[in-house]
Amino acid sequence: MQLFEMLSYGFMQRAVLAGVLIGVLCAVLGVFLVLRRLSLIGDGLAHITFGSVALALFAGLQGAAMLLVSLPVVVLASLGILRLAHKARLGGDVAIGIVSSLGVASGVMLAVLGRGYGVDLFSYLFGSILAISQAELLMAIGLFVAVLTLLWLYYHDLVALCFNEELAAVSGVSSRFLNVLLAVLTALTVVLAMKLVGVMLISALLILPASTALQVARGFRMTVLLAVLVSLVAVVGGILLSFLLNLPSGATIILLSFGLFCLAFLYRRLPSKD
Repeated sequence: MQLFEMLSYGFMQRAVLAGVLIGVLCAVLGVFLVLRRLSLIGDGLAHITFGSVALALFAGLQGAAMLLVSLPVVVLASLGILRLAHKARLGGDVAIGIVSSLGVASGVMLAVLGRGYGVDLFSYLFGSILAISQAELLMAIGLFVAVLTLLWLYYHDLVALCFNEELAAVSGVSSRFLNVLLAVLTALTVVLAMKLVGVMLISALLILPASTALQVARGFRMTVLLAVLVSLVAVVGGILLSFLLNLPSGATIILLSFGLFCLAFLYRRLPSKD
């Protein structure tokens, strides 16, 4: 099947457009998370997303209506992780572990109590981007604009925080507010990405493009741009390959991302000509 013929299908157009939007978000946000050593928060929120999906299915919701449940639940969980880490004097990884385990346990319990939606839950665990609806695509566009706008507004403060938190604080940058902002934006992105790669693989999409770019890029802006490029190649290539070869889209995207990371890692290990 030719590329143009494949892209003539409406579901493929929606899948590619949604994939591009989510891929850009994950790449840009992932750079900040990796540099801030907050990449594990994506994994923790993915487990919470599993619980929120189970809750939505238990309530009989489908499609875009599920996002109306998942978005506030995961955003509140992101704030809960930060507050638990601060108030209970726990490390960030401990707080993430506590909240994420609660999300998984809740999801499993709801799955057992609400028998009959195992197939639906499986699709959200491992991604089903080819089945994205028009309403879900419109919601993804809206959230994409909102997240990128907030990142643009606080771009310089976030960069300062990533490289020197003490100097940023002296300059009047509020690290607590920016950590909250990053957590909330990550929560929104994780919910968006659950249809693309599934809740079990979301953290990889946040980490791999940024880690790949950091292997070879020089300078922060170049790192962000390269991370976006890597993410787009993996996402669009993964969607097309999954359709052509009848493979799971989420796993294909992540394996391509990992392949690009390996190439960047090997390139970095090459002896310098200088």
